[in-house]
Amino acid sequence: MTQQGVRWTADQVLALAPDAASRTAGSKLGAAGPWSEVGSSDEGAVWGLCKGSGSRPYQTVVDIADVSGPAYKCGCPSRKFPCKHALGLLLLWVGGELAVPVAKPPDWADQWLAGRREHTAEKTAAGASGAAAGPGDPEAARRRAEQRAGRITAGATELEQRLTDLLRGGLAGAEQAGYGLWEETAARMVDAQASGLASRVRELGAIPSSGPGWPVRLLEECALLHLLDQGWLRRERLPDGLAATVRSRVGLPTSADGSPVRDRWLVLAQYDTSDARLTIRRVWLYGEETDRNALLLSYGAAGRAPEPALPVGLTLDAEVTAYPGAGQLRAALGRQFASPAPAEIRPRGVTPSQAAIRYGGALRDDPWLDSVPVTLERVVPVPDGDSWQLADADGDLALPLAPAAGNRPGLWRLVALSGGAPVKVFGECGHRGFTPLTAWPTGPGPAVPLY
Repeated sequence: MTQQGVRWTADQVLALAPDAASRTAGSKLGAAGPWSEVGSSDEGAVWGLCKGSGSRPYQTVVDIADVSGPAYKCGCPSRKFPCKHALGLLLLWVGGELAVPVAKPPDWADQWLAGRREHTAEKTAAGASGAAAGPGDPEAARRRAEQRAGRITAGATELEQRLTDLLRGGLAGAEQAGYGLWEETAARMVDAQASGLASRVRELGAIPSSGPGWPVRLLEECALLHLLDQGWLRRERLPDGLAATVRSRVGLPTSADGSPVRDRWLVLAQYDTSDARLTIRRVWLYGEETDRNALLLSYGAAGRAPEPALPVGLTLDAEVTAYPGAGQLRAALGRQFASPAPAEIRPRGVTPSQAAIRYGGALRDDPWLDSVPVTLERVVPVPDGDSWQLADADGDLALPLAPAAGNRPGLWRLVALSGGAPVKVFGECGHRGFTPLTAWPTGPGPAVPLY
């Protein structure tokens, strides 16, 4: 809901779902059948009663207008946010005023909305008060930083020796040693408080016996890990930007310290990746005035969706603040000046050859960079043997799709959207190929999420 009363699309609602099961269950509740006393307000609230398995219907209310992101309340016992009832209510609301009319909220919804907004105001005031109080003891912070740097240096030195032993003994030994050796080494890096080094070591452990050409891939990754080790051990000799990148890659925490940049930020893509420990959410933004990309990263415990949830196709009138590091695109979302609103703007695009050049240039600033965000203009998805590529509709160049992208349903959505005609595609371009995340038709039409 925006201040102008514009409603979201179904794709934007389903992007809020914490998992595939919730999307399926929520879609089934996106019809009028189980709902009663539904309504919405121009202030950005949607509510309704949903008939469930119990004798009393579930009271469901969603607050969309809060600039910190959508909030949900439901009387069901689910621990997912949003639950299937909140998703179903929003899908019903997408249908327009005939499905969910504008009305005055009932007391149960109004009380929750008022309490939430009061709590948000208190948090904002407390945050401002905390900022005014200033940091703690700077000398103690300096000593803690020095102690951690010393532990990381010891861990990097030990890792260098382990890489030397691996190469001296031959890569065939890595296949025989199994994953246990790498997990032990990763645990040593965790003890050294070098979480970035630990993550890269664990990735090494998955390469032996992973298919044809694995020794080459292992050698490449060992070389990048060696480069990161050496960057840390010689960080005083590096330019400030590259030194900041090394600190971040090793695993030292950083905070956004650039000047806030206000723009109308288009949400280009949102997707989650998970392992046994953590769920990572990546949200790509595009600034209409600045013509730049920004990456929002957030984290949640395994099985829980992180915040914020920003559906593709919305725009934010907001400030973002960059993190330190040469060529880094990560940013923190700051003050927002209006509720997220649907928009028709699209990012500027480049050709496949320009995209490859852009990735090569980015590697100068960050040699460990897997990919860069790129919007391709006028490309056509075409098969290439057992894989696919995005071919330039006006030339003879093409970018291969990353192997993982060829196994996702989003590929077929892209092919169907194109139908052999050129489309605009946003995604991540790197050494493994291009991963499409969002696409737009040549003519008018909304953004289509592909992940």
